[in-house]
Amino acid sequence: MTSPAPEQMHAISDETRHTVDDVLDYARRRALYKDVPLDKPMRPNDLSRLASGSITEEGIGARRAIALFENVLAPACISTDHPGYLSFIPSAPSKASLAFDVVVSASAIYGGSWMEGAGAVFAENEVLHWLAREFGLPASAGGVFVQGGTIGNLSALVTARDAARQRNRDAGRPDPARWAVLCSAEAHSSIASAAAVMDVDVITAPPGADGRLHGDAVARALDEHADAVFAVVATGGTTNFGIVDDIAGVAAATKAHDIWLHVDGAYGLAAMLVEELRPAFAGVELADSVIVDPHKWLFAPFDACALIYREPSLALRAHTQKAEYLDTLTDSPDWNPSDLAIQLTRRSRGLPLWFSLATHGTEQYRATIAHGIDLARRIADEIDRRDGLSLVRDPQLSVVVFRREGWAAADYQAWSDRLLEEQRGFVVPSSHAGEPVLRFAIISPLTTYELLVEILDSLG
Repeated sequence: MTSPAPEQMHAISDETRHTVDDVLDYARRRALYKDVPLDKPMRPNDLSRLASGSITEEGIGARRAIALFENVLAPACISTDHPGYLSFIPSAPSKASLAFDVVVSASAIYGGSWMEGAGAVFAENEVLHWLAREFGLPASAGGVFVQGGTIGNLSALVTARDAARQRNRDAGRPDPARWAVLCSAEAHSSIASAAAVMDVDVITAPPGADGRLHGDAVARALDEHADAVFAVVATGGTTNFGIVDDIAGVAAATKAHDIWLHVDGAYGLAAMLVEELRPAFAGVELADSVIVDPHKWLFAPFDACALIYREPSLALRAHTQKAEYLDTLTDSPDWNPSDLAIQLTRRSRGLPLWFSLATHGTEQYRATIAHGIDLARRIADEIDRRDGLSLVRDPQLSVVVFRREGWAAADYQAWSDRLLEEQRGFVVPSSHAGEPVLRFAIISPLTTYELLVEILDSLG
């Protein structure tokens, strides 16, 4: 068999034109679906029967490959942008951000350094500075878009530990035998994951009866463990309930002990864009670092987390990688995003959000986020009115947690499976204090009150 010409895959030919046309035609169809299909997973043996054999020596061609994806592989993936996707935390990217995500890929931009991606970095920084202002952080604040909340939290905590070590060196104090991070027992699982990667301990402070971590609980824990704790994590909207910690109280405790405050706002911090919700986040302006995930409530595609530092220079010291081939970058005073988190190679993942914000304006974002908050309150009231259903807690943001009286875990699971099988919605059971419950996580502006009522009706 004759070997293919090396340049064939990259050459501009009739074949490559057809390939690009086929891919863009599908992308256009998918982005402009009037009714997004919910779809559902397939069993491995079914996918093996229908989709195996696509990787061959000579290739199957773009037309067959895109048909395989459109007709077999894509329908085996649940659409997170479906209005009835109400589990976990959904994603509802704007059409503008989806379209521009194609441009980002087509442009082959390296977003790790100013030298190679100055225009992209500038645009991403425009978004980061806008978010920092919304959160009340100083004009000098800055950061980087990383893959997701887990990487954002890990990078912030690595910076916090480095800052604590530097403070100890400056004061002539030894480091503790074991470092620790302090958080609520309701903190996201990524905090424990980050601690495991860093080989540090996790100290949990009990939340109050309202589910919030309060300053007095943090102060008591710090009085006992101040020498070991290098950072305290407050949550700006828990995943399970959408609860916002007493960030102002936590901030007061951390400042009294000169300890780093990180706010994990992956899901909920976007609610600060709604004026009436701002008081719930009082204290964010005192944070040393924050994260918020645009692929959640800021209507960007996967995967994007905005990580913002009060003092970016501390992140540069903690994360800048040193190597001879990088000297031309690290010896430069330019702003290099790869120096601000655990990453070197990075996609310009903030550009789809930049384009959507530039296209629609910030007021559209405020109104769209407010929709989810208002809808959560409306459906919570409906649940409260219904016999056999009861709220576990009044919603604070856009997560509504409730129970069907008399149901066990198996009942919830059977109902959830049936709902997906009928393609009416995707609502998986959760739990609270050992009790199985249901939750609606409302993000998409296409989710309607009528759809949620229909799902409630199916509970019997």
